[in-house]
Amino acid sequence: MGGRPVIRVLLADDQEIVRTGMAMILSAENDIEVVAQARDGLQALDMVRSHLPDVVLMDIRMPRLDGLDALRHLTRPQAAHRPQVVMVTTFDDEDYLTRAVALGAAGFILKDSGPRLLAEAVRAAAAGDSLVSPSITVRLLRQLRTGGATSQSAAGLLSPREHEVVVLLAEGLTNAEIASALSITVGTVKTHLTNVQAKLGARNRVEIAAWAWRNGLAGHSA
Repeated sequence: MGGRPVIRVLLADDQEIVRTGMAMILSAENDIEVVAQARDGLQALDMVRSHLPDVVLMDIRMPRLDGLDALRHLTRPQAAHRPQVVMVTTFDDEDYLTRAVALGAAGFILKDSGPRLLAEAVRAAAAGDSLVSPSITVRLLRQLRTGGATSQSAAGLLSPREHEVVVLLAEGLTNAEIASALSITVGTVKTHLTNVQAKLGARNRVEIAAWAWRNGLAGHSA
């Protein structure tokens, strides 16, 4: 693996066949290890504390404690361990995305997205480098748009370069793609995004993208 760190993953889904399938897909990847599987939200919280995963793939609809409530616990500022959480569901629903974004989800993919995207979602969440499944996430984020024009307060909050970075981020580009498009380094992109997160009080890239869509910074070419 050339020293590449192994990403520790916890799977949370109430259907055993789904967990088994995802585990088989991810275990075939050299840089991903499935360290635990939970059948509901409560068990997921216990396993996060004991296994300390880097990424949790979380179903939304589960018994005892659903995925959104479990996400709320995992993203609390006082949480002892805060993994990146990607919501995985069969439900392509605006309300789920809106709530997941508000609660700090690092990504949102559908169960039928395919093996390649599942592994990419894990890597992206671990690296903090992608919205995960741009074709899905951007399409759903587009529904958060409140108007066609950029508000004056939103326009004045970011520097011109930060504005450019955020627009490309909201369209689903990775750090490397943003760097290429703007002829800057990946490190510079990361610096801009760190500054933007601080300005917006955003927890991750998904929240930045949601803010951009809500404030009319993204989607003008859609």
